[in-house]
Amino acid sequence: MAETETHRTIEAIFRIERARLIASLARMVRDIGLAEELAQDALVTALAEWPEAGIPQKPGAWLITTAKRRAIDMFRRNRMLARKHAEIARDPDNLSHSGTEDIEAALDDDLGDELLGLIFTACHPLLPREQRIALTLRLIGGLTTEEIARAFLSNEPAIAQRIVRAKKTLGKAGLNFEVPRAKERDQRLASVLEVVYLIFNEGYAATAGKDLTRPALCAEAQRLGRILAGLMAEEPEVLGLLALMEIQASRLAARTAPDGSPILITEQNRARWDHLMIRRGLAALQRAEELGGARGAYALQAALAACHARARRPEDTDWRKIAGLYDTLRVVMPSPVVELNRAVAHSMAFGPEAGLALLDALPDAGALRHYAPLPAARGDFLFRSGRLAEARIQFELAATLTRNEREKDLLLARASTCGG
Repeated sequence: MAETETHRTIEAIFRIERARLIASLARMVRDIGLAEELAQDALVTALAEWPEAGIPQKPGAWLITTAKRRAIDMFRRNRMLARKHAEIARDPDNLSHSGTEDIEAALDDDLGDELLGLIFTACHPLLPREQRIALTLRLIGGLTTEEIARAFLSNEPAIAQRIVRAKKTLGKAGLNFEVPRAKERDQRLASVLEVVYLIFNEGYAATAGKDLTRPALCAEAQRLGRILAGLMAEEPEVLGLLALMEIQASRLAARTAPDGSPILITEQNRARWDHLMIRRGLAALQRAEELGGARGAYALQAALAACHARARRPEDTDWRKIAGLYDTLRVVMPSPVVELNRAVAHSMAFGPEAGLALLDALPDAGALRHYAPLPAARGDFLFRSGRLAEARIQFELAATLTRNEREKDLLLARASTCGG
């Protein structure tokens, strides 16, 4: 194998092992930045040694052994506190002679808690939302700052600064990098799920730029969701979120035309939907409901997505059931956006006038004054009611509010169908 190909293989292995390697190290050294440095040192050592010695049978164990030894040397050299030294190197002589099999077994025993601990730490609510997203993508997803910046149409220095600030904040807080218990765990889990879903949403409906979707972000959020579901198999809301993402992502290929323009769900070619993802999503939703989570916010949204997934043709969609689910969701998760979506569902189930009545009665319409989907929805209801001149005004207003170029083109096209 050529050296460059070997290096690519090593880097691919490291990317797979990176999250659990950092999780294990962070739990020991109580410092994310230091854990990353130790992990990177292990990669550098692997790149130097593996091309000649060969890739170990258990590369993950080799990497953690190497990183541990580096940590021990560093603590000795810097005369760190005896407590930290004891945590990481209780018996350095035994560590230096222990086989990779023993270390691998220890890693497997603690992997769930360690990886979960890192996820809960990266998504800690004391961090601003933007920092939580960037840190999670960096630590758990293994994305570079350049990749994160590109995904969110930001610049690399800004993303790097977010990550640095997040690490400093967590360092000052003196966190234990462990899974929180009892009531705190439930509160913190909400923050974790929010971060994953925000990443997914940015991929599913890009807020700005030329592309309507960014499938790579959706895929990363789904991967994070699958990790969580594997580690927290009895948490209905984790399964609800996974179900929602799987079902929504199943439509990605059908959501855009060859020129990148958006295709409404009622006009999509359903043969292009990914039915394997749909089956996985429906299975996760069923499990969430079996665990008593049918009224969870994510499970309810997954149930809404499932109504579309189960309809073979657009006209088979059970809009009355969707309207009823939104009636429940507005109680469980009250928000102006839910109210808007509820109005859309009612317009499809009971006619456009029903949708207009709900829009006129929105409890917090001011919160959506700069939200393009509001005038877009009103324009659709007016168009279906035959009030074309009014509909045109709403579509044009929506086009001025959106920052997504493809969405703007669609809205202007719809405005043009309303006549002059």
